[in-house]
Amino acid sequence: MNNVDTGDTVARPAPAEVLPWTQPLLRELFASRTSWPHAMLLTGAAGIGKRSVAMHVAQALLCESPRGDGFACNACPSCRYFAAGQHPDLRVLEPLKVDDDGEIKRLDHIPIDKVRELRELVELTTHRGGNKVAVIVPAELMNHAAANALLKTLEEPPPDTYLLLVSHQPGRLPATILSRCRRVPLATPDADSASAWLAAQGVASPAGVLAQANGAPIAALGLADPDAQAERAAWLAALAEPRTLSPTLLSARVDVGARELRKDRLAAVIDWLIAWSTDIARVAARGTPKANLDFAPALAALAPRVARISLSRYHRELLRQRARIAHPLTPRLTVEALLIDYRALFDHGR
Repeated sequence: MNNVDTGDTVARPAPAEVLPWTQPLLRELFASRTSWPHAMLLTGAAGIGKRSVAMHVAQALLCESPRGDGFACNACPSCRYFAAGQHPDLRVLEPLKVDDDGEIKRLDHIPIDKVRELRELVELTTHRGGNKVAVIVPAELMNHAAANALLKTLEEPPPDTYLLLVSHQPGRLPATILSRCRRVPLATPDADSASAWLAAQGVASPAGVLAQANGAPIAALGLADPDAQAERAAWLAALAEPRTLSPTLLSARVDVGARELRKDRLAAVIDWLIAWSTDIARVAARGTPKANLDFAPALAALAPRVARISLSRYHRELLRQRARIAHPLTPRLTVEALLIDYRALFDHGR
């Protein structure tokens, strides 16, 4: 169970390890610590470890006896508080909330009251006599009011206060926020490094899940779950046979369990459809599949049967639905409509 601070913000500790591909960036950051601004924005693709970088930076800022290379000592009282998720001078703002039963629930956005709690933190005297740090992830999920509230802190940052924003969609942040943060980009690791790390985590087929995750190793680790892989395989096998695909029966697979689970399944299905349609387009253009390497023969059979203009329109609709994922009308009906449109792509050929 994760630890929760007094503001109902889930304060998860940093990973015990430093992700191998993030070490060069962390070393570079720590070497220039004396010139750090009060606000940094870590950007890069989803699932590559930006949150891990932010949390290691936060721990270093809070550490009472940092190492010579700038990394946290992992032994002082502050580091122990940090590891337990209970450091009094740290706030982690995420779209999460703890209900009356102690269950952690995801929200569609980071509300203004969390940013107001942050404002109260930075105006207080530090508990441990050092820095105060806030990590906001993903920052693009702050609603308009929350972003405006944060702007007040960015404009007049108190001494020894650091704000670490994490975002894979920085274009969704207001220009006023962007202009007051130093952007720190994190690159997607090379395939060999990412595959080696996944193999060390016990992933049996790292290349396959890494392809599914568009090269993002943290995301790939989540996709490697055997149940998730089995569900994906069932969906893609159905997509490989559009003539026999039943939109009604297949869409019913997302309509099971609690609301949050249904939304998760909806997001996963739309992601599979986006990757599948993209791979069909790649194969149709004489390329090779990128995400669905294990279904290459099926994609090769489908590609000549679909009109590229229709496929492009369908892909755009998938992207629109993915952007609306926070407020779907009904997951099952949304998926059923998308599957009906998918099947129609193959009704007439070119």
